[in-house]
Amino acid sequence: MFLAVRAARRRGVSAVPETQDPHVSQPSSAKFVYDFTEGNKDLKDLLGGKGANLAEMTNLGLPVPPGFTITTEACKVYLDSGSEPAALRAEVSEHLEALEQKMGKKLGQADDPLLVSVRSGAKFSMPGMMDTVLNIGLSDASVSGLAAQAGDERFAWDSYRRLIQMFGKTVLGVDGELFEEALEEAKQAKGVRVDIELDAADLKSLVAHFKDIVSKQTGRDFPQEPREQMDLAVRAVFDSWNTDRAKLYRRQERIPGDLGTAVNVCSMVFGNLGPDSGTGVAFTRDPASGQQGVYGDYLQNAQGEDVVAGIRNTVPLADLEQIDKASYDELMQIMETLETHYKDLCDIEFTIERGKLWMLQTRVGKRTAGAAFRIATQLVDQGLIDEAEALQRVNGAQLAQLMFPRFDLGAKSEMIGRGIAASPGAAVGKAVFDSYTAVKWSRSGEKVILIRRETNPDDLNGMIAAEGILTSRGGKTSHAAVVARGMGKTCVCGAEELEVDTKARRMTTNGTVIEEGDVVSIDGSTGKVYAGEVPVVPSPVVEYFEGRMHAGADDADELVKAVHRIMAYADRVRRLRVRANADNAEDAARARRFGAQGIGLCRTEHMFLGERREMVERLILADTETDRDAALSQLLPLQKADFIELFESMDGLPVTVRLLDPPLHEFLPDITELSVRVALAEARKDANENDLRLLQAVHKLHEQNPMLGLRGVRLGLVIPGLFAMQVRAIAEAAAERKNAKGDPRAEIMIPLVGTVQELEIVREEAEQVIAEVEKAHGVDLRLTLGTMIELPRAALTAGQIAESADFFSFGTNDLTQTVWGFSRDDVEASFFTAYLEKGIFGVSPFETIDKDGVGSLVRNAAAAGRATRPDLKLGVCGEHGGDPESVHFFHEAGLDYVSCSPFRIPVARLEAGRAAAESKGSDSR
Repeated sequence: MFLAVRAARRRGVSAVPETQDPHVSQPSSAKFVYDFTEGNKDLKDLLGGKGANLAEMTNLGLPVPPGFTITTEACKVYLDSGSEPAALRAEVSEHLEALEQKMGKKLGQADDPLLVSVRSGAKFSMPGMMDTVLNIGLSDASVSGLAAQAGDERFAWDSYRRLIQMFGKTVLGVDGELFEEALEEAKQAKGVRVDIELDAADLKSLVAHFKDIVSKQTGRDFPQEPREQMDLAVRAVFDSWNTDRAKLYRRQERIPGDLGTAVNVCSMVFGNLGPDSGTGVAFTRDPASGQQGVYGDYLQNAQGEDVVAGIRNTVPLADLEQIDKASYDELMQIMETLETHYKDLCDIEFTIERGKLWMLQTRVGKRTAGAAFRIATQLVDQGLIDEAEALQRVNGAQLAQLMFPRFDLGAKSEMIGRGIAASPGAAVGKAVFDSYTAVKWSRSGEKVILIRRETNPDDLNGMIAAEGILTSRGGKTSHAAVVARGMGKTCVCGAEELEVDTKARRMTTNGTVIEEGDVVSIDGSTGKVYAGEVPVVPSPVVEYFEGRMHAGADDADELVKAVHRIMAYADRVRRLRVRANADNAEDAARARRFGAQGIGLCRTEHMFLGERREMVERLILADTETDRDAALSQLLPLQKADFIELFESMDGLPVTVRLLDPPLHEFLPDITELSVRVALAEARKDANENDLRLLQAVHKLHEQNPMLGLRGVRLGLVIPGLFAMQVRAIAEAAAERKNAKGDPRAEIMIPLVGTVQELEIVREEAEQVIAEVEKAHGVDLRLTLGTMIELPRAALTAGQIAESADFFSFGTNDLTQTVWGFSRDDVEASFFTAYLEKGIFGVSPFETIDKDGVGSLVRNAAAAGRATRPDLKLGVCGEHGGDPESVHFFHEAGLDYVSCSPFRIPVARLEAGRAAAESKGSDSR
């Protein structure tokens, strides 16, 4: 049993339950094969998308070639055990016999052969990722019969060479280039450019050559028995579920690896029977824009793979009206029927065989982000769907694509490197290699790209000043990436091929040298880095969210109108509120324009950087209570001014302020740089007393793992007066705002609490300070105090902690870090790629919440907290608050709000609405 489970995992499928032996075929009562007349479009889990839709079209009375589908359950048994279910062969034989009776001919018979295609078809569309074999049933014995049946010898030999080529490559594993080279040699020998110019004799010789290739490469002859051809092709399709390209596509699209593929066996119809035949692809609307019209391609005298392979130039679908008007008119009617029936854009494959139209496939078509929003609202206007369904037709990832500026792909550009697409957008500017220069040049009106090996909190000003950030180290959760996303800045991280020399102020990559001042362009959506300026196309959707474009205006962009309508509905139905992670008034104001309903996380550590850093150093170096109080008294008015600005920007909305969280060493100079500076100064005998004290403090505060050391609530407990100063600044700012007729709604959050006793001590001190401020200003502030749940112990003891907390905010960044034992600053760049490739992760747990691990703690903590305190407010302020999939989880877990960076707010609003609509739909079902 263990070996079977291990083998299943190695093949990339889920292990079977312990109660089921994978070597034992499923009961004979299980049905593994369905005729096209038996299924429908709702059986995609069982029949795959292609099989379910072929059945649906058959039931609609559309012209579908007869056939049958082998289910995904049969594939799962095969992948789990290495062999087909025992009952499968008999079921296939039964359905094949019924197909033969229906068609009046037998598979591969010599005089009048039935030929079939064997095609893959998973639940979710994976175009081109798995295998297909056409013309199954042709052999040396039946090719002449096909020629006689069709009255076209060339057609028969062309079909035979296609079978050997596809079968050899797909089923027998022969290098496809060998067939291509042989075909090219045949055309050159004939002196022609395209394969349709080869005659029957040429193709007959090519078939002999192809069979020789198969024999030499595989050690066996091309199989002549039709049933053997079909059975081997079915197995090849099953195996194609776990090809490298299929697995890579599933990881990219987040398609589960244990679904398996169905196999569709369909009687062949031929588009390569002459000029009155052909094949094509059609869309009921333009998948790029969403506009209605005639969209698609058609190719005369061809089979389907000719269109996909691009070996011949197609003509626009509209040209079919002149080529074959009867088929064109019938196709237009079928397209209308399908779109009305599916109530969505349909992607259609068809073949015309000597003037007879056949439908080979339909599916809900893929589309661009802009087309998705336009089509959804168009279908509402046409009465095909309601607003709730329109909301489900779009998603946050599509909205994010529409929000960020992008490069003009048609412009000439020179790509010089590629890194991790950390924060979307398109940014162009002059290369600078330190924050001071970034700020200086930016103030002079220059647009700059800040280039660093990696960023740290000292780079914040430079990051704010820059159009975008480029680093040669780090991943999606590195400092540069997290801060850039929070600010809506374009960012490319971990571009390892870039050699960044900050001292020489240059970057070298692939022989190209970028000096400071040279213009570079970075694409945060693809991770690509370009030399020079690539033109940028602005996003009208962001202008709409910023209030610079009115969706109701006559000249408003059609896309903006569609986004506005769907967002308005999402806001009406969503239960989750959406707040912003914002640390200053500017970000808060932007967040409010984007629809934020408050601030869920204000990180006060960002207020201690820049010119205030010296004051923090003074606090850290304080030897006496008097020195410490003096340092705190200097910081108090500055903190208060910060909070006043925030409360003004968010007047009437909640503002959650997190007290100081990071380790103190982040406010001190780097230990190595400072040690070198002191050593050199001592050698010159002019050592600075302050540097010596700083070095002593740095050594004292140095920790092997500072993220698990003296930080968060621990700082407030061991540095007297620190949290009290921050609480006083918050309370005084709120009091002044209230006395000015404002409506401040401050919430004070204590970070990194692991036990209720820590929270009780800090809360007691905070309540005393608040009471003093209320008395001094004559106001009732009604401030609330809560904590971040970001440690496993806090989640496990949430019921106790809730006794002293007015609210919980889940810090899912640190919670993920501590649950997994990952250092998020290191692991993504070091081994996450391997974990993703091996299927350990479907997606980084820092990007989308780990529902089984971290998510389980969130659910349990939420339930335990509310059991203690029913009115406990629950939110999340980690990076996951703006991730579409994670937002759905937080809705299901019963949280009250999510908080995310300002530029992710529209995405979170949309997904919160989708989660509510989806939940309501599930309840009604």
